[in-house]
Formats: sequence, structure tokens, C-alpha cells
Amino acid sequence: MIDVLKHPTYARLFSAQIIALLGTGLLTVALGLLAFDLAGDKAGAVLGTAFAIKMIAYVCLAPLANAVSEKLPRKAVLIGADLVRASVALFLPFIDAVWQIYVLIFILQAASATFTPAFQAIIPDILKDEKDYTKALSLSRLAYDLENLISPALAGLLLTFVSYHWLFGGTIIGFIASAALVSAVSIPSLSENKKARPFFERLTRGTRIYLATPRLRGLLCLNLAAAAAGAFIIVNTVVIVMSTYGKTQTDVAYALMAFGGGSMFTALLLPQLLEFISDRTVMLTAGLALTVLTIGHALYTSISGFLPWGLLLTTWALSGMLYAAILTPSGRLLRNSAHAEDRPSIFSAQFALSHACWLLTYPIAGWAGQAFGLPVAMMILGLIALVGSITAFFIWPSTDTKELVHDHSDLPPDHPHLREFRTDGKPHRHLFVIDDEHRAWPTHG
Repeated sequence: MIDVLKHPTYARLFSAQIIALLGTGLLTVALGLLAFDLAGDKAGAVLGTAFAIKMIAYVCLAPLANAVSEKLPRKAVLIGADLVRASVALFLPFIDAVWQIYVLIFILQAASATFTPAFQAIIPDILKDEKDYTKALSLSRLAYDLENLISPALAGLLLTFVSYHWLFGGTIIGFIASAALVSAVSIPSLSENKKARPFFERLTRGTRIYLATPRLRGLLCLNLAAAAAGAFIIVNTVVIVMSTYGKTQTDVAYALMAFGGGSMFTALLLPQLLEFISDRTVMLTAGLALTVLTIGHALYTSISGFLPWGLLLTTWALSGMLYAAILTPSGRLLRNSAHAEDRPSIFSAQFALSHACWLLTYPIAGWAGQAFGLPVAMMILGLIALVGSITAFFIWPSTDTKELVHDHSDLPPDHPHLREFRTDGKPHRHLFVIDDEHRAWPTHG
């Protein structure tokens, strides 16, 4: 899988991603300690609000940032977003009020909502071969999982020598290094012949293409399933481990490492698996299996109490494996569902819509767990995952193919598209994506 790193441009961009993720991980640790300094026992509420602001920024600002920056050079957008993030991190050690955390986090996440979809949309333009792109998706999944493992360990090591304020310095270095690596690569430009569009159309185009494409509607439902199961683990692991099992902070790390380790295992396996099994089969199977695992765990816990410690770690590892099997191939679906000029818009739509799922499930995981107990919260989220998985099964056609037979009763006979395929008014077949000539998915073949 690592042979894709022989591509020099991708290798530098992947390095930029790794370094920026490490900086973000240090920021997460330092922010928690800063919140405790400012709010004491109310630090949890402060962080919960900060993370909600993060999700709101992602959902609301990703399409807006894409629409605003569409006419700008992509390299400049990435570098500018990194420098904004570094500038925000520079101010964080000096704040002395909770409201300042909220303002700076909003600005930082607005920059991330600009950077991440733009970065993701560039990779398929660099790696034209689908096998290479699949390997890149798996490496990206590994990068996120490794960040969850390495950043806390690195933060712990640094905190033995310096105060947590210096962790923000690591964040600044990470974002600046990311900007430097991006500046050193040649990034393909979007087509100079790209059609000029009104601002509102640019703002909504990615979402319209996304929701008009059946496989992407299925992806959105599977994003909901993954967010439902994942939110329970991310939000409640610390409560389960320390309150229910009476274990230590180190054991919390072990439980989260089990989830991340399962995700990493799947990321390593998927490039070979997807050569023989379709994206739809892998993702739907994983979604249904993750749903069954979550509901089954909730039922067992309600009836017999919490699992033995070893079985909990196993359950978390299996959840991580299935979680990654849902999310890792999603870039392939996005790549195959839009022309190159529309990829930034569609990746931005995926970024916003997938985080909308987390914006729904994060509060449920926390509030339902506190109000009704952890087994009930797990069951509620399991049922949400069930709705998402079953809906995806029905709205993502089993006969999904890249090329579709269709006609154009809505176009005049002399339209350039009809002349190109010499249809003479008859149905024709070619690679089908939603665009100006194909505004609705053909329902009859």
C-alpha cells in the first residue's frame, strides 16, 4: 500500500496531512487542559460547547467556503487556511475567558472547513489510477487513526518537560509545516473553461449533485449509521471505563486504542478487498454488521450488565473495523460521481453532510446517556444506525454502474451533447454523473 508514496506530489501532501493532524491532536489535549484552568469542574460543558461549535462550523461553512474560494488557486486556498489555523493557535495560550475559546475555535474550524474538502478533492486529480487512489484513501484513514494514538502520547511526553501552553506551539509548527509542504508541490488547476456560475448556484451545486445521486444518498445514510455507533464510543468510553469498570485513565486509552486499532486493520485490508468486492457490498455489509453489533451490545448490557473487560475491548475493536469499512471507500464514490471541475463542490457537500450526522448523534450520545443511562443511549443510537443502514440498502441500487443508458427529451436536437454521441434522439450510454446536461438520475434503462 505504501508504494503510492512513490508519487512525489502525493507523498508531500500526505506528509502535510500527517503533520497537520499531529498539530490538531496536540491542540485537542491542550484545549482540554486550558478549559479546566478556566472553568474547573465545568470544563466538560465548555469542551462540549466547543465541539458543538466545531460541528456547526463544518456543516454551515464548508459549502460557503467552497463557493467563495472556487475562483482562487487551490494551492493558495490550502496555504491560506493553514496560516489562519496557525494564527488562531498562536492566540490560544493567552486567552483568559471561556467566550474567547468559543470565538477562536469557530475561526479555526472555519479554516479547517475550507482546507479539508479542498485537500480531499485534489488527491483524485493527482492519483488518476483507481488502485492508487484506493491506497491513498486507506493511508488517509490510517493517518487519522495514528493521530488518535500518537498525539496523546506525544502530548504526555512533552508535558513532562513543559506546561500545556507550549503544546499550542506544536500546533502552530504543525500548521506552518503543512503550509510549507503544500507550497512545495505542483497542484493541478481546475479547468480554465469551467463555466461561470452565480454565487447561489456555486453554494448549492455540490449538495444538489450529492442528493441527486443514488449512491451518494446511500453514502449519507451510511454516514449516519457510522456516526451513531461512533458517537457512543467516542463520547461514553471514558464514562464506561472509569465509572462502570472502575479502571484508570490508562485503560481509557487502551479502549480507544482498541477502536482505533480495529479501524487501522480494516484500512490495511481494504485495498486488496475492494479489487474483488464492490464498494456497495463492503459498505452495506459493514453498516448492517455495525448496527447489529451496537444493538446487540445494548440488549446484552440491559439484561446482563456490562461485558467483561476483554470482551468490551474486542467489541470496540470490531466496531472500529466496521466503522472504517463504511468510511474509507467513500472517496471512491465521490470521485466517480462528479466531473473533475465539480469535485471540490461534492467533497465539500460530503464534509458538511457527514458532519451534520455527527452534530445529531454527539448530543444524543451525551444527553441520553446522562438522562436515561448508557444502555438506553446505546440502543437509541443503534436504532438510528439501523434506520440509516436499511435506508441505504434500498436507495443505493444493487445495479449501480458508472455507465447508464438514458435519453435527453429535455434537450433540443442540435444540442452539442447529442451531437457528440450521435444519438439521433435515441437512448445512449456513457459515464453518467449529474451535471448541466444530466440533472436527474435515469430511473428507466
